Amino acid sequence: MVKVNEYFEGKVKSLIVNSDEGKKTIGVIESGEYEFNTDTKETMTIISGTMSVFLAEYNEWEDFGPGSSFDVPAKSKFTVKVAEDTAYLCEYK
Repeated sequence: MVKVNEYFEGKVKSLIVNSDEGKKTIGVIESGEYEFNTDTKETMTIISGTMSVFLAEYNEWEDFGPGSSFDVPAKSKFTVKVAEDTAYLCEYK
């Protein structure tokens, strides 16, 4: 059965994919600004759209477009801003 995760009143949704390589999610974020917490290390790859990301360890915003990726450390917070619906793949390590 496919499980859907919803956050921020349904403005962020993702589907869980269990693979031989571990857990992954494929999701869409509606326009807006959102803060997330991590339990494990995550690698996010943008599929479509553009995402501005604020990681505390770098203390600055960085933009990511289709095909680009960024890592988020375990047990941390990060903030994203999107101007249009943005699709992503998140891999958990």
